[in-house]
Amino acid sequence: MFALNLPQYSIKVQKHNGRAVIFDDLRRKYVALTPEEWVRQHFVHFLIEQKNYPAGLVANEVSLRLNGTAKRCDTVVYDLKLRPRAIIEYKAPHIEITQNVFAQISRYNMVLKVDYLMVSNGRQHYCCVMDYEANTCRFLPDIPDYDELQK
Repeated sequence: MFALNLPQYSIKVQKHNGRAVIFDDLRRKYVALTPEEWVRQHFVHFLIEQKNYPAGLVANEVSLRLNGTAKRCDTVVYDLKLRPRAIIEYKAPHIEITQNVFAQISRYNMVLKVDYLMVSNGRQHYCCVMDYEANTCRFLPDIPDYDELQK
């Protein structure tokens, strides 16, 4: 589909009713293969296989209520006590990651209050750690290993 700045993995793609679908290991079902979904599946596999995130503590399409409206986080990562620790937002590879993308994920964080916000279009990946005392965030040079989220 698209070349990404992420490791390859054993992708399960097939046609269903004339449309391409990709298997989501976390949701245990085939989902529509969109450019954003292509990025999500690669990024999730990267987290699990390269950054040691436990698959059982990573969830796709997590629903939440924001100002009385139903929203969905693309991916949420939980700690060992099942508290949300990171929100991840994906964009299609051709979509530029702008301040608007961080504004979107920040709105979700008003509800979940996680310490890490990640954004990826499959080619560029950003992660910032929140400092709630100073009301700021600091960008990290790399996506942290799961152990770092536990600190």
